[in-house]
Amino acid sequence: MKIAIIGAGIGGLTTAIALKQKGFEVEIFEASKGFRKAGSGINLAINAMQVYKRLGIYEEIASLGNYTNALHITDEELNKITSVNLQNAEVAYKAKTYAIHRATLHTVLVNRLTDIPIHLNKKLQSLSQENNKISIRFEDGTSQTSDILIGADGIHSMVRKSIFSNTKLRVAKQVCWRGIVKLTIPNKYKTELNELWGKGKRFGFVHINENEVYWYALANYKTDYQKEYANTNLAELFSSFNPLVKKIIANTNKRDIIFNEMIDLKPITTWYKNNVCLIGDAAHATTPNLGQGACQAIESAYVIAECLASEKNTQKAFNKLEKIRKNTAEQIVNKSWSIGKMAHLKNNFAIFLRNSIIKLMPKKLSEKQSTAVYKLNY
Repeated sequence: MKIAIIGAGIGGLTTAIALKQKGFEVEIFEASKGFRKAGSGINLAINAMQVYKRLGIYEEIASLGNYTNALHITDEELNKITSVNLQNAEVAYKAKTYAIHRATLHTVLVNRLTDIPIHLNKKLQSLSQENNKISIRFEDGTSQTSDILIGADGIHSMVRKSIFSNTKLRVAKQVCWRGIVKLTIPNKYKTELNELWGKGKRFGFVHINENEVYWYALANYKTDYQKEYANTNLAELFSSFNPLVKKIIANTNKRDIIFNEMIDLKPITTWYKNNVCLIGDAAHATTPNLGQGACQAIESAYVIAECLASEKNTQKAFNKLEKIRKNTAEQIVNKSWSIGKMAHLKNNFAIFLRNSIIKLMPKKLSEKQSTAVYKLNY
């Protein structure tokens, strides 16, 4: 059985690895001309690392990334509001969390696919299905025929647009800056992810290896984010935050900072149509507030391979994927959306009330709720 994957991001590559291990014939088609070396970091949570352990990639990622054993939400001055210690979850699920450069993870995955064709500069133009075959046409005039097509082409998925006409992206009215900086920060932050909540904005940072720190910053906007933040001085925008934040921003090469709007995909009715199925952001794009976007794509990548291997009927396999993954993925999309709103309050009293309520939550309950997502139900 021949399977075409549209999209060579983390979800698409992980899908290819999982399918390859099940003996499927796979080809990948990527719209971009090449893979970016610059970019951002990613926190691979315990659920994603369990999948990579099953795929035999865990140890390599662990050797290249930075172990993270705690997640802290703090105020602007790095005073803790709440914390999640990950060590109990590590014992329960026999895996750890690692922060890593996206480009490094991408290289690890590509290197596992040396015998799988990865075609670059292949922008999807259209697709059609006839007699259980899928005809795929690209903008460069070439075409391909496949038995199954998996759309792993992100939140603006052309595959999704080709098979569904009524999907909707939601605008969070927030913008995000992401960067990587070579910097030595206090050793106490070495194995932590810290996220500082301010007034209508926040800032997070985590080590991704011995020498580099990945950081992200978010802020509210009113109507037109490109106009409102066209000439933003980030150091000035976050001037009320802890001096470490200003140091991180000041030492980052401005040309390498990624800037975009925060959006997600409103949960859709189904992820598949005939022999075409969506995974990752194409199916369940989420805002980054739970750090689960790529992790959920990794889970779906593994499960779709398991389902196709165990079910001869393609539609039954895709239906099984939905039964296993759809509810969890959509819960994360909606919870992440809500947290994004809660984290960006601007009213002083509302902020005080929010922080007070969070601090009153029993630590064990908070930890249980935060780590429940790490359990794999397959």
